[in-house]
Amino acid sequence: MSVSYPVTRTTVTDRLVKFHAPEIVFGVGSMVEAAHAVLRLGGSRPMLVTDPGLIDAGWAAELQDQLREQGLTPVVWSALTPNPKDHEVAAGHEAYQEGGCDVLIALGGGSVIDATKGIAVLAANGGNILDYEGVDQATSPIPPLVMVPSTSGTGADVSQFCIVTDTARGTKITIIGRALVPDVTVIDPRLLTTMPEWLNAATGLDALTHGIEAFVSLAHNPLTDHHALRAIGLVTDTLVHTIEDPLEMEPRAVMAQASLEAGLAFTNAILGAAHAMSHQVGGLLDLPHGVINGVLLPHVIRFNAASDAAPFVAIAAALGLEEHRGTPEEAALAVADRVERLAREVGVPRGLGQLGVRDTDLPRLAEFALRDACMSTNPRTATHQQMVALFRTAM
Repeated sequence: MSVSYPVTRTTVTDRLVKFHAPEIVFGVGSMVEAAHAVLRLGGSRPMLVTDPGLIDAGWAAELQDQLREQGLTPVVWSALTPNPKDHEVAAGHEAYQEGGCDVLIALGGGSVIDATKGIAVLAANGGNILDYEGVDQATSPIPPLVMVPSTSGTGADVSQFCIVTDTARGTKITIIGRALVPDVTVIDPRLLTTMPEWLNAATGLDALTHGIEAFVSLAHNPLTDHHALRAIGLVTDTLVHTIEDPLEMEPRAVMAQASLEAGLAFTNAILGAAHAMSHQVGGLLDLPHGVINGVLLPHVIRFNAASDAAPFVAIAAALGLEEHRGTPEEAALAVADRVERLAREVGVPRGLGQLGVRDTDLPRLAEFALRDACMSTNPRTATHQQMVALFRTAM
């Protein structure tokens, strides 16, 4: 699908543009390339970070065999829960040190990948992972990172983000840094076939949120715009199909590509209010990040469009919506409605209240959301009162 950008969008001559990306290996059966990557990076004793689900599905054993075939001695660590906690990252770092490891491999979804990045930060910099909240706070070079994503949506395998739950405060912190962009990501669509349906839906909506927020971000540029629009169209056209026929490989490969392109977009353009808000709800209630995004995104689109609806014209066109021929306001509202329909189709609750958020939580959630790094690139600023109102609209 060919989409023309509105003439008001920034061009590459307007400002300096950087585009961060790892080496990318993509294709069915490509997981073996992770072992080759470890060798190229000089590793001999890699630490394989994964979770019990990936072990049960057999993917961890397959990767261990491939590592051993290359003469490597893997150390496996899987003591993780969803939304990695600060104390889990500390335990992983301890295992890394005790194992005498030299390279980190993440086999899993966003939680596994974020935990792996956190372990890498501590391996090089020491201290508590919460010390590194913000941008470029980890200054010492980290161990090499090889990623093997098992979900289609987080984009963590190509990003400069690391999200960790601060268990004392009941919130999530965002760690950002160029050093957190992995060295190699190996994307094998086979791994997506063993995702539970709810995780498939959640990570797909996460990818959609990445694409939309990256496209309207204050830090967007033409290098990110293309990837963002591609991801938006691919997710919307394909996600339901993967739920209806989870073993069909072609839609899985499309969703893997959508996740990759959305990740390349947001790691360079950053994100916005949906993620700033979602991090707080996820930290408070330990809920799936993508599900929260699916609830929040339509409301954030309408909020941002009230200030500037123009960027949503190209998004409406990417989604094949006729309203892209109308006013920008009509296009933006049509995009919000389309996102809301997709969220309903894949089983996301209608509001935050159904997820367990209480009205009394909203002032605290709003306060933390306004401090989140993702809010700095949202196209519309918000007061605390406006943020509380936006949360309430999503209830």
